Amino acid sequence: VQLQASGGGLVQAGGSLRLSCTASGRTFNYYVMGWFRQAPGKEREFVALISWSGGATVYSDSVKGRFTISRDIAENTGYLQMNSLKSEDTAVYYCAAGSGGVFTARYSFWGQGTQVTVSS
Repeated sequence: VQLQASGGGLVQAGGSLRLSCTASGRTFNYYVMGWFRQAPGKEREFVALISWSGGATVYSDSVKGRFTISRDIAENTGYLQMNSLKSEDTAVYYCAAGSGGVFTARYSFWGQGTQVTVSS
């Protein structure tokens, strides 16, 4: 599975962005899809995940209520809608596919990352 993340950019605090993660190669519909982020000088951290069917989602406490993860099985694409963005959301965002959970080791496939910068 090859993953391509896109949709990052520069946005003012309080604004919104929608990230996309497009899969090619083997279908990633049988995998849990996750989003992680990594700020400069920090470890990569879990943001959100969605089950293969889309019926279950999990969010980190820092984004709960502001971010929404979704996936379009027919399009082999996943999304992360980010609202009410804060400066602390600034990071490189990565999509991943794997067996699930909040740890990076549980994900076998990773996109290249897309930069999100929130100005205050």
